[in-house]
Amino acid sequence: MRIRFIKQGEEKYWDEYVYQHPAATLCHLYSWGRVIRDTYGHQTYYLVADNNGEALGRKIAGVLPLVHIKSVVFGNTLVSMPFLNYGGLLTDDEGKEKLLVQEAMRLGRELKVEKIELRHIQPIAWANEKSVIGIRETQMPEPSHHKVRMLLELPQSSIRLFESFKSKLRSQIRKPQKEGLISIIGGKELLGDFYHVFSINMRDLGSPVHSKKLFENIFKVFGDRVKFGLVKYQASPIAAGLVFCFRDTVEIIWASSLRQHNHRSPNMLLYWSLLQHVTDAGYKYFDFGRSTPDEGTYKFKEQWGSTPITLHWYNISSDGKPLDDVQYREIGQLRRRGEFIWQKMPLGLANLFGPMIRGSISL
Repeated sequence: MRIRFIKQGEEKYWDEYVYQHPAATLCHLYSWGRVIRDTYGHQTYYLVADNNGEALGRKIAGVLPLVHIKSVVFGNTLVSMPFLNYGGLLTDDEGKEKLLVQEAMRLGRELKVEKIELRHIQPIAWANEKSVIGIRETQMPEPSHHKVRMLLELPQSSIRLFESFKSKLRSQIRKPQKEGLISIIGGKELLGDFYHVFSINMRDLGSPVHSKKLFENIFKVFGDRVKFGLVKYQASPIAAGLVFCFRDTVEIIWASSLRQHNHRSPNMLLYWSLLQHVTDAGYKYFDFGRSTPDEGTYKFKEQWGSTPITLHWYNISSDGKPLDDVQYREIGQLRRRGEFIWQKMPLGLANLFGPMIRGSISL
């Protein structure tokens, strides 16, 4: 058994391993690294656990995708995976997990990163046990549990799904339709409308916006696995979302609406149109993405019947020492001050400077 970087030409074997692994998510697919690298220029390090002597397609026994994000303001980190909800280790057994973590820590020391962040849905089973990492005995840190995944199991038809909703929710879905809002499901042709809504909403939230190139690259690489949902009022886009189809699950990764239209409830129609589409297409689960318990987005997702699943995000120092939280508290304070300033910025300037900043923020 050896741990190494994936070689050129082995990409399809990486994805074959991901697709057959029961714990895999869309975030483990090889091409996300290409999308992030081509958009923001971040270096990617895709580690594999290699069964020596096996045939090329069978020798991969574990994977760990890592992206190096280095910023003077936001820190120097290896993340699996940035901009996405999940990632982390995907292996055949715990022994290979430990070897991959060992190699990630070695790489982290080489790159002088402050931490390695692994975004897991399930906890790492051996994380609370002392394990030999390199030549030193260290202990995996306790994971952060401040976020949950909101997952909805879908019935056989959208009719059954609609009937399962409480009467209040059904009324909230009908309201925007009665007010003349229309919904559209489509592909790359809706990118301009999506980004129009997305960029305005991000500015209003005080957050730098992702580069439009990110979404162009997503469609370039993943094609039909990606769909846009769009809601229009009087021919103008007022809500939009991007979903990714992976095996039997559809995840909504980004969604936005214009706040001046909140009284028309465009988000209700957006989510219902997407749920209706993917349910009738035969998917089994709808992933609403991550939320903070009891906050507004959590309650919005909960009303659809989704179940919260605690996430396990591990922040590992590459030298095995406890992480200093002071720097991250300072970054949080800087972010809160920056949000107020950003909300006052003209949209053109926000869209110009936003991608320059957003690429260095791993969330």
